Formats: sequence, structure tokens, C-alpha cells
Amino acid sequence: MPRGCGSGAIIFIPARFASARFPGKPLAELRGAGGEAKSLIRRSWEAARAVKGADAVYVVTDDARIREAAEGFGADVLMTSPECRNGTERCAEAVGLLREVPQIVVNLQGDAPLTPSWYVEDLIAAMNADPEVSVATPVLATSGRHLEKLREDRRRGRVGGTTALVDHAGNAIYFSKEVLPFTPRSYGEEERTPVLHHVGVYAYTPGALLRYMELPPGTYERLEGLEQLRFLEYGIPLRCVEVEARGAEFWELNNPSDIEIIEAILRERGIE
Repeated sequence: MPRGCGSGAIIFIPARFASARFPGKPLAELRGAGGEAKSLIRRSWEAARAVKGADAVYVVTDDARIREAAEGFGADVLMTSPECRNGTERCAEAVGLLREVPQIVVNLQGDAPLTPSWYVEDLIAAMNADPEVSVATPVLATSGRHLEKLREDRRRGRVGGTTALVDHAGNAIYFSKEVLPFTPRSYGEEERTPVLHHVGVYAYTPGALLRYMELPPGTYERLEGLEQLRFLEYGIPLRCVEVEARGAEFWELNNPSDIEIIEAILRERGIE
């Protein structure tokens, strides 16, 4: 454990019932390859449980309905304040509820049940490989097909996936709900594009979470609705770890219309 004393990595799945675009989203049901319906929070928990190298997985919420559902399928639950403004703040509060402070806290957001286990494993490995990194997140190079889905969301006025701009050292320059960088050309379905899709997972040191809580929300964080921008606005480097798709298409559940897309991917992957 290169980062010193305490347990290794733990995974938090922050989940809230209230959502402007999709109220009750964590309890929305998605049907898998065999037709079985499971809630979004359960599918996210199952994705987290598949990660190797994580010591524990917790659903972190302020809502009794989510707690009841999560405990019903066997999850450990930590209850946090309804005052938490985003998942990172919820994770920061939840660390204080643990008996032992971990070396690395992973925030696997509850709207990303398609997150492959190796995305999180690569993130933990990157944190352990460089003790100077205090915050890290995965990015995925988009194919032409994937990029077209992001563009279609914007054409229809939907707030969908997030894109990332990264410098030569692998640190984030900016994150946006717009498709960045602008590229006017068309790409083949399987062709790699210059657009990086940000995957909704974060890894932090407990110290980085403590620093986050000391800072007020930044201007761009409020405008974009992206919690990670607080780190950048206050000069805290955020390492982007490029992960490989390995044929596993990634999509998040941001809007009700995403259910159909995710269910199709579940069937394609053979996930029950």
C-alpha cells in the first residue's frame, strides 16, 4: 500500500432521489439481456462489486427510499446530509463515517452502471503509481459512432455526456457538457476521434476531499453543473487516465431517453 497507513481503496456510490432532469433516477428500472428488471442503483452497485482491489463498496445517500432499496439487495449504506450539493461532497462527508480512513476513495456515480471494472482498476493503479496525484478520473477516446451520439444529444437540446480537454502531461484542462474540442469533420463509425468522453468516476485522497469541502463552488462548476470543475478553478490538478473500451460501449443515464440506449447495450453485452 504505497500511500501509507489505513485501508486501501473503497468505492462510494453517491445517490440522490431528487434530480431536475430525472426525479427518482436511482430507482429507475433497466431490463438486462434476460429481461430481468433491476434498479439503476443496483446495477451500479453490481458494477462496483466487480472491481478488483476495492476493499468495500457503499451506497451513499440521504434518501430513505434509496437506503431501503439498497439494503434490500444487500448493499452497505451510509446516510449523509441532504445539504450535500454533489457526489464529491457526499463522498467527503461519508469518509468521516468510516471507522478507518482509506488511502483512496473512489466515487462511482450511481448513473453509470455500464462502467467496466477495468476503468476503476486502472484509476486506482494510476493513483498508486504516482503519489503526487490527489484526484484522478477516467476518459475514453470516442469512436465516430460514439461521437455522433454525443452530437445528437446536443442537436436535440439534451444535456448528455461530458467531454474532457487534457494537456500533454495528462492533466485536465477543462470539462464540458458541450462536445469539445470542436471538430467539423465526420468520422467512420470505428474511427478514433479527438473527443474524449469523461467517465463519471473519480478517485481522491482523503486530503483532496477535505480541501474540496473548504472551497466554495466555482463559477464554471455552477454554469456547467460539473462538480470536478471546482478542483480546476482553484488550481488543484486533476489527472485524466485514458482507459480502453475493449469493445464495451459506455453510456450514462442522464435523461429518461437514455434507458433505451443502456438496455440495448446490456442486451448486447449479455448482462442479465
